[in-house]
Amino acid sequence: MVQLHKNREIIMNRPILFGYGITTKAIAFNFGGGCQFFDDKTDKRYIDRDNNIISPSSEFNPNSSNLEITTPSLPPSHPLISSAKNLISEYDYFLSPKFSDKIPFNIWISGTNGKTTTTQMLTHLLSNRGALSGGNIGTPLGSLDKNAPIWILETSSFTLHHTNMVYPNIYLLLPITPDHIDWHTSQDEYIKSKLKPLEGMREGEMALIPKGLQIPQTDAFVVEYDSSKSIAEFFDIDISKVNFKGAFLEDALLSLAITKALFNEIDYNLINSFKVDNHRQEEILDNQNRLWVDDSKATNVDASIKAIECFGDRYIHLILGGIDKGADLTPLFQTLSRYNLKIYTIGTNAQKLIELAQKYKIDSIKCDTLKSAISQIDKTLKIDEVALLSPASASFDQFKSYQDRGDKFKEFVLDI
Repeated sequence: MVQLHKNREIIMNRPILFGYGITTKAIAFNFGGGCQFFDDKTDKRYIDRDNNIISPSSEFNPNSSNLEITTPSLPPSHPLISSAKNLISEYDYFLSPKFSDKIPFNIWISGTNGKTTTTQMLTHLLSNRGALSGGNIGTPLGSLDKNAPIWILETSSFTLHHTNMVYPNIYLLLPITPDHIDWHTSQDEYIKSKLKPLEGMREGEMALIPKGLQIPQTDAFVVEYDSSKSIAEFFDIDISKVNFKGAFLEDALLSLAITKALFNEIDYNLINSFKVDNHRQEEILDNQNRLWVDDSKATNVDASIKAIECFGDRYIHLILGGIDKGADLTPLFQTLSRYNLKIYTIGTNAQKLIELAQKYKIDSIKCDTLKSAISQIDKTLKIDEVALLSPASASFDQFKSYQDRGDKFKEFVLDI
């Protein structure tokens, strides 16, 4: 009890932290520990090895807090969020002169799909200039070097919703389609969060935004794009020299566009040396030399549509299913109806997908599990066809993560 009393004295001038996760732990580390956390997974108050107090969320008293920083994943409806009176995000904390004395030039990258790849590509292009990447890509801002000249931040719609004090120097918004509707409550709110950074950007700063969105008033220079061709034409990029295709081509062009705007340089050799992460249209050959594609990272409709378009010149054995997060799946099935394919459904929404397939007269089979789907495909897959795992759904109903789902896919395929 004495130790707990001392901790209460230590944390009086420190922010209250919502959620005991990677983002908030990094903030506490910057203080040398001794912070107060409130966490949903905690049933009884305890002290960790860094002298932080972790308490149940139900014990939070907004009247005894002067500043709260939240982990991005807590939705607006969460009791901690709705009761907080002085709530900010990690972006507000590390990028505001009010809290930080060193603020690197910062580039935010958001969108429904491709955020991670584009963040990685741009960091690859600017690493020789000292650029570091962080945010949703895995490294919280609290763990980034403040002396780095450039921060490239993969930025989720959750973070954008909670951020109200700071704005990027460059904002790159990739195409957006319905996603996280259960968190934002509507597609309009999702889009609103994605466009929010524009509202506070200043003259001399730049935003690249997909055409067709209702752009809020902004002082930033806005470049609207609607295709890889339009990006290449505006920034004078020779598209024939970029060795990517499909969605990856657009990611590469947008990354090159930023280096062109910042430093008037386009390094084709450097961008072509970039290697795409696992689980994004990763091609695997089985022992019969048949093609299987691991696109487990396709956790929403738009990502799966892009994968189908890439392999649409073949007959596709498509594995779909998982947790669809409340998204409207109609656009996916409208697209699927134009291709020569068969659907194998797995996961929580397997039956829902079967019913949609029947509605759109698409050949389908309910498999429930990934292993069963692979077994079914193995019976009929021909050498000139493709088996594609592109689930258009989250993985947490049957797997630890989309990486785990992709790893299991490869394991099962190589065991055939």
